[in-house]
Amino acid sequence: MSNAKFGSRLKQDVPRGTLDLLILRTLGTMGVLHGYAIARRIEQVAGGELRLSQGSIYPALVRLQQQGWIRTEWGTSETNRTVKFYELTKLGMKQLDIEIAGWQKSTALVARFLKAGP
Repeated sequence: MSNAKFGSRLKQDVPRGTLDLLILRTLGTMGVLHGYAIARRIEQVAGGELRLSQGSIYPALVRLQQQGWIRTEWGTSETNRTVKFYELTKLGMKQLDIEIAGWQKSTALVARFLKAGP
């Protein structure tokens, strides 16, 4: 799979600092998925508004695994390929709640500034 094919329909890079949240949320709602399926699901939910490259998602998955927020297991994909599947851990579920609360707090703060008058 080439990077061009992976992100050809997409328009923007994932906003800085949000990729971990998007991955954790995807695994939290969809359950066990391989990396390509995680990326496709994020693209699907974004409605084609995001560009997600292999060079960004796979390092993020390694980072999340090192933090203990996801675990991996080798398995066979729907196309009969050996792939690594990712699953949210209990620690990852707690982190997802923290990430959601942090994001909501940040967006509320920015919204206040955008509404503020002179």
